Amino acid sequence: MRKKVVLSWSGGKDSCLALDVLIKQGYEVACLLTTVPKEIGRTFGHGEKKELIQLQAKSLSIPAEFIYCTFEDYSERFVSDLRKIKDTYGITGIAYGDLYLDGHREWGEKTAAEAGLDAVYPLWMEEKDSLKALKALKAFAESGYKAKVIRVREDVLDSSWLGKELNQDFVSKIEDEPVCPMGESGEYHTFVYDGPLFYKSIQLDSPVVIQLETTKKLEFGEFRLAEK
Repeated sequence: MRKKVVLSWSGGKDSCLALDVLIKQGYEVACLLTTVPKEIGRTFGHGEKKELIQLQAKSLSIPAEFIYCTFEDYSERFVSDLRKIKDTYGITGIAYGDLYLDGHREWGEKTAAEAGLDAVYPLWMEEKDSLKALKALKAFAESGYKAKVIRVREDVLDSSWLGKELNQDFVSKIEDEPVCPMGESGEYHTFVYDGPLFYKSIQLDSPVVIQLETTKKLEFGEFRLAEK
């Protein structure tokens, strides 16, 4: 019997890589789980529109579930809703796409345990290692998945990185920057719009750059599913 898990989903390359690895390891991913703080009305971390996450879920044929919370009750609401999702889908664990940040893993394991679930980390590297992170980025660039940079931290990357495709050219250029190649500390975020597990691709049009606190975000005014 395959283990059934929910996958913490940002819409970016890490969660997509985690999905790919989980399926190859024989897991059943019952749904994609995304948090939406009420203060911003967008996804936590990436600041993405909920509608774009729903398009990814539809293209992947995996249900999307959203946890609506506030920054103050984030963990409490996460655990409460995770228990409901556990009962609804009959899951045994929750998977995360984190690479090496111990604080993230400690939080994930703690909240999973409180919900009566196992915490699964298919991409975990044990320690911060730029060479391993670069290897992971190269693996994504060669995987057949397609992603764009949709958010950058202004203290480390300028807005010229917005809209760049995660291909081999990107790999060679990000390697020269003073950042984690995978952007593990939020140096940049991505949106995956096509790939082997996608039944349809996501067409992204009418891009504009918006300011979000200390980051810049590439916002798409139009988006739709397209036949591959």
